[in-house]
Amino acid sequence: MIEKLLPAFITAFLTSAILGKLVVMWLRRLKAGQSIREDGPAWHRAKAGTPTMGGVIFIAGVVAACLTAGRESIAEGDYAHIIVLCLSLAFGVIGFLDDAEKLKKKRNLGLTAKQKFLLQVAVAAVFVYLLRSLGLIRPNLYIPFWGLEWIMPAWLYFAFLIFVIVATVNAVNLTDGVDGLAAGTSIPVFLFYCATAYVWGREFLSLSIFSAGLLGGLCGFLIYNFNPAKVFMGDTGSLFLGGAVAGTAIALDMPLIIVTVGILYLLEVLSDIIQIGCFKLSHGKRVFKMAPFHHHLEAGGWTGKKWTEKELFALFTGISALFALLSFFGVSDRFAV
Repeated sequence: MIEKLLPAFITAFLTSAILGKLVVMWLRRLKAGQSIREDGPAWHRAKAGTPTMGGVIFIAGVVAACLTAGRESIAEGDYAHIIVLCLSLAFGVIGFLDDAEKLKKKRNLGLTAKQKFLLQVAVAAVFVYLLRSLGLIRPNLYIPFWGLEWIMPAWLYFAFLIFVIVATVNAVNLTDGVDGLAAGTSIPVFLFYCATAYVWGREFLSLSIFSAGLLGGLCGFLIYNFNPAKVFMGDTGSLFLGGAVAGTAIALDMPLIIVTVGILYLLEVLSDIIQIGCFKLSHGKRVFKMAPFHHHLEAGGWTGKKWTEKELFALFTGISALFALLSFFGVSDRFAV
């Protein structure tokens, strides 16, 4: 199997690294610059005008990997990686529409929250239906670390999966607020998926190839997205990435693993919910200096230390790697061959 994974990683990395330079130049010519939110960190305003929608760089990488290293799986009738890719692409299209609307309005406001929510639910529902139709998922909720399965009513389980997908997509989107942060946080996640699918055996080869491809694509993308960023992934990239995180976990039949392997996505979204809830209930009081959590650290929350973007990248990537390792030990022997 390793002879498939290394080419997938290399193909995606080279595609992203080479294509990235052209994409950045093209986006600059289009004047596809990011608008910075007025209620965002004041120190981010210097980033205004940096090209956005750069997520197409790593998207191209993983597509190339799936169609080359993954073509044998397709010939054998294994379409799991293609289904997850299509889910991710569908979310990427929603993100693209959002980015395009922001550029059109010259403001950091794209599609309405209702429009995005309805589109995301529709895409998630179609994905769950396809996996169920192909027999790739069952209404049995696998509980990592304990190795147990909870048999649920089918309708409830599939509604739960739709919730997991939409929640994960938006949590990953929130994490994309500092140069390289979403990419750095996600690299250990896909390394975990790749390693887990590998040890589970050939039945999961195509999902391992998909994960290796996205891993390579993100590494190539960081050449241009690491601080100081030459390009942002935009909602095009962050929604694609969120779809890939959720879709791979569900295709591997372990949606709950997102709680540990995606702990930082969870922290980001919870900090936002807590901040908004506390502000409304207390009529103006805040728990964090700024939400989501990475902005709190940037602002010197709690300790007074103002974290730089490079420090945040190292912190989030390191924590993500630790939880990815923990998650691996929690599920690695489920189908190990």
